[in-house]
Amino acid sequence: MKQTWNDLLFAHFPVKYDVLRKLVPEVLPLDTYDGMCWVGVVPFHMTDIRLRGLPPVPGTDKFPELNVRTYIMIDGKPGVYFFSLDATNLLAVKVARTFYNLPYVHAHIKVQKHADLIKYESKRVKGDARFVADYRPVSKPYFAEKGSFEEWLVERYCLYTLNSKGVPLRCDILHHPWLLQQAESEIKENTMLSIQGIVAENDSAIFHYSKQIEVRMWPLVKAFEH
Repeated sequence: MKQTWNDLLFAHFPVKYDVLRKLVPEVLPLDTYDGMCWVGVVPFHMTDIRLRGLPPVPGTDKFPELNVRTYIMIDGKPGVYFFSLDATNLLAVKVARTFYNLPYVHAHIKVQKHADLIKYESKRVKGDARFVADYRPVSKPYFAEKGSFEEWLVERYCLYTLNSKGVPLRCDILHHPWLLQQAESEIKENTMLSIQGIVAENDSAIFHYSKQIEVRMWPLVKAFEH
């Protein structure tokens, strides 16, 4: 599957290992940086969604999305684990839940762009999950330095999930390295962590912005080779 991700905000919050370990399936080893886990809240807008070699399907080829994620390492391969993925397109939600075993949830999301300012508002159709924020880039674009904390956060080329029997699965992801910018954000509402039992060490997030990246996703395979 091919897709393009646009106007992403990475808002990362530190979470203690013991807190997160209770919320992520035990079979998935948590990845930490200097002993700390990190949870990302990532709003963005997807476009140009299509199966490889096929034209886009009208009505399903673009929509905003909001991810809540943390980080996993299996057999030396760093990846992403999703607590939730909120999206406006109900068909896409159903397809992703069925074929990628991902916890997609239907939400009402409004995105407005004024010059370089993004105004983002998400409210889940059922329940009280909300995220409202303004954000913008505040630096020139750059690539994360090799071995840096920024590289650890964003340069991950697979996602992990479980099938209905609890077996870990991996979806490999192909894209160029992230072209990042420092960002500033005013988070006006955010229940995306608390509603899932995630307690951050503090409310001070680390913000990064990326304008656009083209992505290819491959079918699910078993995460463990043995």
